Amino acid sequence: MATTDTKNVLLAGASGALGRHITAALTATGHTVLGLGRGADADVTADLLDRDQLLRAVDGLTVDTVVHAATALRRAPMRDRDMFATDDLRGIATAHLVDAARVVGARRVIAESMVFGYGFGDFGDRVLTEADEFAPRARGVVERHLSALRVKEELILGADDFEGIALRFGLLYGEGGTDGVIDLLRTRKLPLVHDHGRVLPWLNLADAGRAVALAVTGGTPGEAYNIADDAPLGFGAYLRAVIDTFDLPRPAAMPTWMLRPMTYAHRMLTTSMRVSTAKAKAELSWSPSYPTVQDGLDALALV
Repeated sequence: MATTDTKNVLLAGASGALGRHITAALTATGHTVLGLGRGADADVTADLLDRDQLLRAVDGLTVDTVVHAATALRRAPMRDRDMFATDDLRGIATAHLVDAARVVGARRVIAESMVFGYGFGDFGDRVLTEADEFAPRARGVVERHLSALRVKEELILGADDFEGIALRFGLLYGEGGTDGVIDLLRTRKLPLVHDHGRVLPWLNLADAGRAVALAVTGGTPGEAYNIADDAPLGFGAYLRAVIDTFDLPRPAAMPTWMLRPMTYAHRMLTTSMRVSTAKAKAELSWSPSYPTVQDGLDALALV
């Protein structure tokens, strides 16, 4: 597939929930999206973990912007091993995609990143900014997760032959993301948890898609941006909001310590984090259409 349209965007991860929102936002702003993936419905078919196959697949393309939003997540990760395939896509596959970006002559490369790159744990009332250390060295399996994010951002932000931007998203919810949570709550397969004052940054999937579209032409090359709504919320409070909004049965509450076998989920649930989005608002002209999770859930209920 040969093209010289500088409005073209090559999107890795186009078939996922986030990818569909990115595609909608890009299309609405006049871009043509070429979906890159392994499925038969992809515009460009390749396995991101197979460098030679990927480079053959993009040979002959001319693309203005490459977006790396590929993950291997089909449901919320519970155990650390549930993140391993996504770790590989963030680490190994990013090096391959950067090579592909050079082949297609991309002007800009945008990376989907996430706020958990700042680490796990209780950050208290401190508000994290992009100036804080990202992906600090850790021990054991946590280092595997953080290393993948560290490598992804270093490869894209550190390049000198294209403009790299990283978007550090909060926890994603909304159309295509909250549906699975609704199903689990409806069938009583997801317990409630107590937040004990802990909060996390959240982001509606549609707002994430808009941030990517704005980053195609805006923002400062070599910079990262926190992208989250205006009201951090505990995970337990999020579940209660979903239950109330969609009139779902209320499951029994479970002490957080009982979730320790679900290693990744337990680590996330015992993290408390606030991030500043002032930089994205100033430099990307981005602000959330859904300032709170409740705003986004109310909109989803009308779909």
